[in-house]
Amino acid sequence: MNDTIAAISTSLGVGAISIVRVSGEQSIKIVNKIFEGTDLSKVQSHTIHYGKIKDKDEVIDEVLVSVMLSPKTYTTEDIVEINCHGGISTTNKVLELLLTNGARLAEKGEFTKRSFLNGRIDLTQSEAVMDLIQSKTNNERKLAINNIEGRLSKLIKEFRENITDLISHIEVNIDYPEYYDIEIMTTEKIREIVKKQIKELKYLIKESENKEIIKTGIKTIIVGRPNVGKSSILNNLLEYDKAIVTDVEGTTRDIVEGNIYIEGIPLNIIDTAGIRQTEDIVERIGVEKSLSLIEDADLILVVLNSNEKLTKTDREILEKTKDKTSIVIINKNDLEAKIEIEELKDRNIITTNTTSLKGTNSLKEKIKEMFNLDKIETKDYTYLTNARQLSLARLSLKSLEESLKRIEENYPLDIIELDLKSAFDNLGKIIGIDYSDEIIDNLFKNFCVGK
Repeated sequence: MNDTIAAISTSLGVGAISIVRVSGEQSIKIVNKIFEGTDLSKVQSHTIHYGKIKDKDEVIDEVLVSVMLSPKTYTTEDIVEINCHGGISTTNKVLELLLTNGARLAEKGEFTKRSFLNGRIDLTQSEAVMDLIQSKTNNERKLAINNIEGRLSKLIKEFRENITDLISHIEVNIDYPEYYDIEIMTTEKIREIVKKQIKELKYLIKESENKEIIKTGIKTIIVGRPNVGKSSILNNLLEYDKAIVTDVEGTTRDIVEGNIYIEGIPLNIIDTAGIRQTEDIVERIGVEKSLSLIEDADLILVVLNSNEKLTKTDREILEKTKDKTSIVIINKNDLEAKIEIEELKDRNIITTNTTSLKGTNSLKEKIKEMFNLDKIETKDYTYLTNARQLSLARLSLKSLEESLKRIEENYPLDIIELDLKSAFDNLGKIIGIDYSDEIIDNLFKNFCVGK
């Protein structure tokens, strides 16, 4: 944390500009060594200066240099950003000069890591920075920017403050029972407050789980025996020919993936190998992979032929998916119907055909209905956004529920207080008040260098 770091903060390639970022106590001194122009040590904060980057007498590039002085910067350290002409050679040469003159190459996410460690942002805001960079939809962007602004942090802090008040009153009653003028924290009062906290935390967790698809999308697999139209359905959903379509059974031997957006929510679609008994070793591996994907899918599209009776394989697939979130697609409805539709009465069913792009419109509408995608738009984007945050929130909820149980069983206040402190601590871990180096290193290793 005492050294000065540097990295390229824009993608390498041909472009109008590229940015090399430097952060640390020696930022201005190091850049001054290679910058010909205004003395950067004498300029005001948050100003931009024209000049040249030079390697001894050789001009490397004409640049604009932004100077931002501590503490009002991204890392809270002195930051200098060199705006170069875009290009791999030029940008790398500027970075090389900085490293030669005393800077160290930044690790992945080290600028944001310093921002967190220096107290400018908390852990949820740090995670939101990466979410914003990786956002592909407007909903993902809104969710990320909401958390960067600290709204989730504020909500978690309010939870902690309420629990702190509860713990404080309990401790006063335990430590100073002789003072009758101090408010007595009776069991009934504790119960009311804990119940309220449980209700609010449950709501946050439930809403976060429901809105998780904003970020992760809906993992969707298409299953069925060969030649029922799985690949055609994939191609029609994507509106281009991603999968090979033939009349030959076993054409799809491995998974084929594609992505579409419905109401701004990603649908991550996997077309699987046709499920059947086969002696072909490659096709058999594909079939086994198809069956294994069923367990992890958010949505399963089971494709059947309208113009054929249900086969043994059809029934096995239907049985394997009966307790999953699924849609049964009766395909080829433009042909004479022979399928035993009465056997499917308890399933979500749509009929379609893939002779035109409009053939899958009913499928899209069914997905919208099942996942309430047309209602997912909301003005409030204050949600827990990843598995780490959700698991800690669930642990906090469990501790609160345990404290309520102990209250009902008339346990002593000091025992109840232990559960409340556990809830308090786990909420603190969500925003990074308490953290381990391992968690921090693991979080920031997923960032790009330069951010």
